[in-house]
Amino acid sequence: MTDSEHRSTDVQTRISALLDAAQTPYSVVEHAPAKSAIEASKYRGTPLQMGGKTLVMKTDRLGFVILALRGSDTVHNRSLRAHLGLRRYRFATLAELDTLTGLTPGCIPPFGPPIFDMPLFVDTRLTRQAKIAFTPGRHTQSITLATRDWLAAARPADIFDFSTPE
Repeated sequence: MTDSEHRSTDVQTRISALLDAAQTPYSVVEHAPAKSAIEASKYRGTPLQMGGKTLVMKTDRLGFVILALRGSDTVHNRSLRAHLGLRRYRFATLAELDTLTGLTPGCIPPFGPPIFDMPLFVDTRLTRQAKIAFTPGRHTQSITLATRDWLAAARPADIFDFSTPE
């Protein structure tokens, strides 16, 4: 097992343990390697909106943060900056992602503490869905569960409007 595979297994194990400890029902689906929210939704056979897209950003005021939004949406810059009081933010680099999560783009699950040591901010549109699907640290696997159960486990720092449909 490579170092990358070991780290993704660790993240997946921690997510499963978190959900199991709360007796949260969820399903796991194995699929072809997905590098994007669009590919993952296709392989899962779920609508793109159901997918929880996760972005790791470096901000000028809060350091690194995790943003979770629907797979079909993009970040609305003005809304994000205004709500969090940011002047600037950018995507984490590949090296920063590796250091912070041990994962690569496209398989980072939408969790802050205790999975990742960064605050999680969730877009309101994502919370309005009955279910959410996301990759738990592996490009070849997805977890699906009730959105309310994911929110209870993920414990976001804040939920607000910061996306726009693509």
